[in-house]
This record gives sequence, C-alpha cells and structure tokens, in this order.
Amino acid sequence: MGHILFAIHGSHPCVAVERALELKRQPYRVVERIPAVHVPQQWLRFRQITVPALELGNGERIVGSRAILRRLDQLVPAPPLVPADPAARERVLAAERWGDEVLQPAVRRLFWVGVGRRPGAFASYAAGSALPIPDFAARMSLPFIGRAARWRHGAGDDRARADLDALPGWIDRIDGWIDDGVIGGEQPNAADLQIGSSLGMLSTFADLRPLLDARPAGELRRRLFPDYDGEMPAGTYALTTRSAPLAASA
Repeated sequence: MGHILFAIHGSHPCVAVERALELKRQPYRVVERIPAVHVPQQWLRFRQITVPALELGNGERIVGSRAILRRLDQLVPAPPLVPADPAARERVLAAERWGDEVLQPAVRRLFWVGVGRRPGAFASYAAGSALPIPDFAARMSLPFIGRAARWRHGAGDDRARADLDALPGWIDRIDGWIDDGVIGGEQPNAADLQIGSSLGMLSTFADLRPLLDARPAGELRRRLFPDYDGEMPAGTYALTTRSAPLAASA
C-alpha cells in the first residue's frame, strides 16, 4: 500500500519530501491542503498543525520534513539521504538543520510579504495544484489566508528587511558547502533537498533570482528542482525603506 503525503502545493519543505519519496522510489499520493485552512485539518489527523506530514502505508504518521527523511532512510536504506561516515553525516545533518531552521522560514516569510504587496501573484503559485478552487474563490480568500499566514510566520516589514540583508551571506554559505562537498554531490542528500527546495521557491522571486543564477547555489537548484510554480514580479522587494513598507495589508 502506498504512502499519503499531506502537503500544501508549492510549499518548499513539502517539495523536499516529495523529491525524497521519488528518490526512494516509494509509491505515494498527495493530499493537498489549503494554507491557513490546513491548521485545524492537520491537528485533527496528526495532533500537529504543520505540513508536510506523511502517513505510511502501514498507518504510521510522521510530521515534519526532517523527521520524514530520517524515517524514510530507516525504511528504505538505498539511496541513503545521510552518509554512513560519522563526520560526513554530522556535516550533512548540520547543513540540513540550518536549511530547515534558518533558510526555509526566511523564504516563507518573504513569500507571504511578497503576496501582501502583489496579491495577483498568488494564483501563479497554485498553477499546478490539484485542488479545484476557482480563481475568484482564491482571490476572495486571499485576504484571510494572507493575514493569517503573515501573523503565524512573523512575516512583517522589519523581519523581511533582515532576511533580505542576510540573503547574500546565506548564499555564500551554501556555495561554501558545495565547494566542501557537503552538498551538491552526484547523489542528493537530505541537506540538498532541504536547502535546494528553498532555493527553488526563492528562484520564483524576480527581484532575488539574479542573486542565485550565476552561483553554485543556483546550479544546485536547477539540477534538483528545475520546475517551480509561481512568479513574484520584479519590484516586489525593491521598496525597503521604513516610509515604503514591504508588506501591504491584504
């Protein structure tokens, strides 16, 4: 029996888990959730409110991308998502943890700030969704979804500015890991998936794409996550002064 992945379409940690299932050649199907609406749905089924969540074919339930990747490695050892060598394993797990705890939430905050400024971009991120939501319904629900998401993820002006300021240094860090062989090898590991999926989302932000394109981090993204729904228009993140707030209220 196949697994069931509960996900939000385009969510970078969900994309990372789906790629891991593909690498492990595991049968699965996706149950899509709607942002913000997913909170009570996930609580009722998993007693946690986040995605991704995976229900294995045997009924076991796991929540969170890192926990899911560890469990997949236990169930299907090949190809491994973390190295067997203890030192290499620790380096990969440290990079994965940073990708999960630092890069992933920052990209999520920038997304919701961007949608606050450019509501029309939201539909492009749902282009490949299997949910039968008419465009007018998506437009009507966006003010509620956007406000709830920005509140929940702390996606305000000051935090967005700090994330944008930190981004060049973060890309330098990723390039350094590639140079050191921690990520970017022939066989993707857990850190590749965690970081690469966030770079996939980041590459849809027209203002920020030039930071990636000519870098090793950009090549990593193109190799692992070449197709990513959505386009945040140029100019979304250009206004960063306190007199010109980044996130307009939806």
